[in-house]
Amino acid sequence: QVQLQESGPGLVKPSQALSLTCTVSGGSITTNYYSWSWIRQPPGREPEWMGAIAWNGGTYYNPSLKSRTSISRDTSKNQYTLQLRSVTPEDTAVYYCARNEPEAGRTEYDYWGQGTQVTVSS
Repeated sequence: QVQLQESGPGLVKPSQALSLTCTVSGGSITTNYYSWSWIRQPPGREPEWMGAIAWNGGTYYNPSLKSRTSISRDTSKNQYTLQLRSVTPEDTAVYYCARNEPEAGRTEYDYWGQGTQVTVSS
């Protein structure tokens, strides 16, 4: 069974960079053809897909966030990381990591982390 766990700071100051790590167990982030995403849900709003890193290391970003977003991975640790730069209070949300298999036509996510609350405040 695949498990995903988000970790990182719960409080970030405006203009700083947010870095979150997703640690994956029970499966390798390099196994074809899975894709590993970051999704966030601000309070009172719908979930927003932020971006993903695929099994082969390719990255994909939501156009509304791509200028501030970077996703990378450490295959030796079976982890992938989100960096969101120049944060504002509007970036306050619960942040999730999740897996899907878009090459098989699966847009839904079969595994999710529990989510981690991130608050942007001075």
